[in-house]
Amino acid sequence: MSTYDYDLFVIGAGSGGVRASRIAAGHGARVAVAEEHRVGGTCVIRGCVPKKLLVYGAHFAEDLVDARRFGWTLGSKGFDWPTLRDNVLAEVDRLNAIYQTNLDAQKVTTYHGRAVITGAHSVEVDGKEITFDKLLIATGARPALPTIEGVEHGITSNEVFHLDKLPKKVVIAGGGYIANEFAGIFHELGVHVTLVNRGDTILRGWEPALRDRLLTISMTKGINFRFNCNFQRIEKTADGLLIHTDCDEEPIETDLLLFAVGRRPNIEGLGLETAGVALDDRGAIAVDANSRTNVENIFAVGDVTDRIQLTPIAIREGHAFADSQFGNKPWTVDYDCVPSAVFANPPLGSVGMTEAHARNTLGTVKVYTSDFRPMRNVLANRNERALYKLVVDSASDRVVGAHMIGPDAPEVLQAVAIAIKAKLTKAQFDDTVALHPTMSEELVLMR
Repeated sequence: MSTYDYDLFVIGAGSGGVRASRIAAGHGARVAVAEEHRVGGTCVIRGCVPKKLLVYGAHFAEDLVDARRFGWTLGSKGFDWPTLRDNVLAEVDRLNAIYQTNLDAQKVTTYHGRAVITGAHSVEVDGKEITFDKLLIATGARPALPTIEGVEHGITSNEVFHLDKLPKKVVIAGGGYIANEFAGIFHELGVHVTLVNRGDTILRGWEPALRDRLLTISMTKGINFRFNCNFQRIEKTADGLLIHTDCDEEPIETDLLLFAVGRRPNIEGLGLETAGVALDDRGAIAVDANSRTNVENIFAVGDVTDRIQLTPIAIREGHAFADSQFGNKPWTVDYDCVPSAVFANPPLGSVGMTEAHARNTLGTVKVYTSDFRPMRNVLANRNERALYKLVVDSASDRVVGAHMIGPDAPEVLQAVAIAIKAKLTKAQFDDTVALHPTMSEELVLMR
């Protein structure tokens, strides 16, 4: 019989921590998890789930306009931010309760407090010392903030879901997926949006054709972009904020400043140094392929390791850890061909190699594109065009990358990701009968 209080103690009840806790408990382990905020983590409480619901809500702005072309007669329309906000937060509450119920059903003990590591086999939660055989750190990441005067006058994606009212103007700092997603949401809700990026492009690392298309469409819609622009200081005024930068003589006036300049692993105050847990050069917890740190019995999964900051990755890492350590079913996560999406307006989806990466890695490649106006946009008199792109290894004919922007692109991409993960060839794509009339049929019609 173990002399420890638990076989496994987990710090952080987000996607990775909850999955690891439930699977380990299912294998018969005595498991406890500590969470200082709310069970569910970033994705459920203050990330992808509430954000996607805001995306749905915002898109009605265009849907209601397009409806007239489809024969619908609409009366007066208006938007009430508190209704959307409160309904989204109610859904977050519902999911939070489900996550807690699932932990309880597996007999996982939940400590609602901050856990601090006090040794290789012990933590302290609200003054109580708890011992364990193995420790899993799954504390995730948080929005990064720049070091500038007046930074306290801005908010991050954590706070955006709780706004009392919509601003008339918003400045969004950043050029990544969070910045572009909230730019689309705010713009559709009638807010004047300016996106300020210190670099010269949006969505760095994405297929250039897609990010260029999103930039063009966003600018056409009326979203303002300022590139190669650095913040100098933020000034609070009686009417709002003045954003002083190095790229404009006059400061930018705004009601709200949203920082979306990256995310940092949550490692501060955990007591990692007490147990001797090592960090990598990015300030994340260093782990091997089995999510093990340099300390034999301490592991870490999810965004705190900064491998790939995606919810499904954290879930798989947590599952692999639990199966391997408690289920006698060792396996590791395969990080090849991980699909990703940006829920901008319109959304983007990508999996596999970009064209540049494929040329540098494989040498000779073939590239197929379909640049088209979706049927719905045609009848709606909306000029936005979708773009699909396949990257093919010339030597093997294998499709090694797929990238798309357009309505429901992430939904379409999920199925394509299966084909690319299975190493299917362009000939097999071509041999598949098109499903007509759909946007996705373009994937099997590129010649």
